[in-house]
Amino acid sequence: MSAPVEIVPVQTKAQWRDFHHLPYGIYRGDPNWVAPLLLERSFHFQPAHNPYFKHAKAAFFLAYRDGKPVGRITAQIDQLHQERYHDQTGHFGFIEAIDDAEVFQALLKAAEDWLRGEGMKRAVGPVSFSLWDQPGLLVKGFDTPPSVMMNHHRPYYADRMIAYRYGPDATTETLEKLLARALRSGDVTLRNIRMDKEHFKSEVAMLLDIINDAWSDNWGYVPMTQAEIDDLAGILKVLLRPGDVAIAEYKGQPAAFAAIFPNLNEAIRDMNGRLFPFNWIKLLWRLKVTRTKTARMPMMGVRKSLQSSPVGAALALSVIRSVREFNFSRGVVDSELSWILERNDRVRHVIEMVGGVPYKTYRVYEKPL
Repeated sequence: MSAPVEIVPVQTKAQWRDFHHLPYGIYRGDPNWVAPLLLERSFHFQPAHNPYFKHAKAAFFLAYRDGKPVGRITAQIDQLHQERYHDQTGHFGFIEAIDDAEVFQALLKAAEDWLRGEGMKRAVGPVSFSLWDQPGLLVKGFDTPPSVMMNHHRPYYADRMIAYRYGPDATTETLEKLLARALRSGDVTLRNIRMDKEHFKSEVAMLLDIINDAWSDNWGYVPMTQAEIDDLAGILKVLLRPGDVAIAEYKGQPAAFAAIFPNLNEAIRDMNGRLFPFNWIKLLWRLKVTRTKTARMPMMGVRKSLQSSPVGAALALSVIRSVREFNFSRGVVDSELSWILERNDRVRHVIEMVGGVPYKTYRVYEKPL
């Protein structure tokens, strides 16, 4: 008989090392797993470096058997979620474990017990840490590597969000006809983000204003805080070129945008999680000079007042086309549009209209406590 599973809170330096290195054993031999940058992951879990912890608290657990780490999980409570939904819902995330039901059960029980002790009535996950990070458990699409900020799991994990694959050969005939008809009035104009020092901060604020309006009715949506917006702005400044962000204005007012990111996972895939001593030079070269051949569009939004109109469809199509053509004309050969909620029929229709094909499926579970 196997030894019992021991669940311990992550506290010591050695335990944190086990927490961050555990996936290396889980995914050994999986050709599609991409090792995250260990330094970045370390910062991500530290309140001093991650603005998420300004409005949330979390607990971290490891599972050991015979003194060896065999699983991990987090449990977290987001105060902004509580203020928006008043549903006493907590989240669990970052779950990784060997193929053993007893280990999974022990980890989930530890997270549920902590959430219950904090007064929560429902657990939802995996959400790592929030819907802005890496939600969902991969249940379909194990045969390709994950794009930047997307999860990858072993098939035995298991449950729902959708990622679309969007290649350069996607048909645009329907798109061109719709755009020509909807844009004939001249009320819609298209431009790129202004990244100069004078305008960049206000441009990012404008993009987030569109997102907060466009996504406000999405399942589980919580607006970013100012600290999180500032953190995102720093990332955008490093990763993006003006042509990577297209903004559509309707009657002179910003009404829609799409942003496409280089696939960081492609750039770090051979680094085994380590930036030093010389991988940081290689990373900068790949992001700034040679550029990645794959990309991901994680953000697209149309103001709510226009979403059900032909103009709204034209706005969405025009910004997607703009960033698509910019990237594919510069060597990108494949891109991903995600996350798309399965029940978001309107957005799925727009994406499929321009040739997007679903190729990965993610699921999120919930359980009453």
